[in-house]
Amino acid sequence: MGTIKIVRIVTRLNIGGPAINTILLSEGLNKFGFETRLVAGSVGRDEGDMHYFAKEHNVEPLAVNDLAREISFLKDLKAFWSVYKIIRKEKPQIVHTHTAKAGLIGRASAILAGVPVKVHTFHGHVFDGYFNSVSAKFFIFIEKILAVFTDKLIAVSDSVASDIYLKYKIAKKDKVAVINLGFDLGRFLDADKAKGRLRKELGLNSDILLVGIVGRLVSIKDHKTFLGAAKKILAVSNYSSTVKFIIVGDGELRWELENYAQQLGITDKVIFLGWRKDLEAVYADLDIACLVSLNEGTPVSIIEAMASAKPVVATSVGGVKDIVKDEVNGKLVNAKDVNGFSEAVMELLKDKAKRIKMGYNGREFVIKNFNRDRLIDDVKNLYEDLLKKRGILCPRY
Repeated sequence: MGTIKIVRIVTRLNIGGPAINTILLSEGLNKFGFETRLVAGSVGRDEGDMHYFAKEHNVEPLAVNDLAREISFLKDLKAFWSVYKIIRKEKPQIVHTHTAKAGLIGRASAILAGVPVKVHTFHGHVFDGYFNSVSAKFFIFIEKILAVFTDKLIAVSDSVASDIYLKYKIAKKDKVAVINLGFDLGRFLDADKAKGRLRKELGLNSDILLVGIVGRLVSIKDHKTFLGAAKKILAVSNYSSTVKFIIVGDGELRWELENYAQQLGITDKVIFLGWRKDLEAVYADLDIACLVSLNEGTPVSIIEAMASAKPVVATSVGGVKDIVKDEVNGKLVNAKDVNGFSEAVMELLKDKAKRIKMGYNGREFVIKNFNRDRLIDDVKNLYEDLLKKRGILCPRY
């Protein structure tokens, strides 16, 4: 058997796990006889764009500009037609979709085009925190229909999988496979080589403790809880002059969050860095990495922080609790719990030995569970199994 063709579809190549993993899979599966055509929609104006990452990995995405995260009947219809034409032209044996909008349009197009194998990855879900209850129920209904025609649903964590087959009953358990995300962690494992670079850039001494958060500045990430916790921490005399807070990322709420920091009276203690490509230098100088999201699948920022041997304080939502083990590699708190979050951060700020121990525990955990080669092998094995069930010979390599 020769090459197996795959059309891989993702809503957009913005900074985050879906973009990184679609690119790594598109490149990494080539040596196993899978030829991938990566299709991606448009990146939002305030979002970090990862097309540079695709170029670094010799992946040339095919753009469908009408494929976007926002709901628009006309644009979505145009995107459906564009994706359908691509699938008809490429004649793939597999269509693999990633993220919600791409999953809807891509699978519907693949069904209509008669593609033998259809796979969808839930990188989280949009059922909590994104829409009102009526809209969420509608999307769950659509997902249930699409699941009937999908050969395998991939969840990026055990918690996300449980939501799919237990909480929302989108499909039966045997149709859901758990495949953790995978990353090229090398630059984060070597983050110490960049130690001091960010502090020098910001004019900060080594005795200043840095607490940071990396992610899009959007409501689901709940940066106001991070800023609220910062206010409480800075009210403690021990930390008022020894701690600063770093916010990496950009998005629609940046102006609002900068104003909120001003209202709290902590502007001089909070640094908004915008998007950065040199994240290894950011993590190298952080003392604690944070996440305060209301909903997450598998948060890339936490995995990168752990690979950099940094302790984590995070909200216990979605797939976060599958990564952050309380009191082992970090601390878990409830969402929107400003008091609990500030107390957890202060507990680590006062105990350097505990920070170091948690950091190295986290590094060991992500090396074992979130490396790129394991991701590629897992997906390859899944594809081969699904192809055999359809009577399609697998590639030889």
